[in-house]
Amino acid sequence: MSRIGKAPITIPEGVTLTFDNNVVKVKGTKGELTQQIDNSISVAIEDNIVSFTRSSNDKEFRSKHGLYRALIFNMIEGVSKGYTKELELYGVGFRASSQGQQLTLSLGYSHAIVMELPTEVKLLAETKKGQPPYVKLESHDKQLIGIVAAKIRSLRKPEPYKGKGIRYKGEEIRRKAGKTAAK
Repeated sequence: MSRIGKAPITIPEGVTLTFDNNVVKVKGTKGELTQQIDNSISVAIEDNIVSFTRSSNDKEFRSKHGLYRALIFNMIEGVSKGYTKELELYGVGFRASSQGQQLTLSLGYSHAIVMELPTEVKLLAETKKGQPPYVKLESHDKQLIGIVAAKIRSLRKPEPYKGKGIRYKGEEIRRKAGKTAAK
């Protein structure tokens, strides 16, 4: 039995959840999200508690049971609290600046990289003295913010020898020793 799928979700104050025609809509102070749900999973909303049940005990339905419960939980968390991702730029001359929804990155290539971010993602790029430049992303949609952060990180992944590149805040990079001179 799916342990995650069995756990009920408590809806916090200020969040409304509706379910009709296999579509869940979650509305809160930070925004509104929708999710299509498979026919095999049924959703019950009673007294600010959401519970999920599945029609069969097949492996496919068991996996979807936990999946949809986790997706709805992330939607509720997002519209009530929101999500943040922070990226740090390590490297000589690496810079980040933002203007509206446009992120401009200087990552050691011959040209600056300009990215237009979705309107649902709030952007902040700062450079403080003595610290690496960082980019802070905020959104109510966990999936979208993860995709945007991964796209930014993919522009210059951290390399294992010097550690240069874009990494998530607090991410540890496995370092290699490099070459040693033969005698």
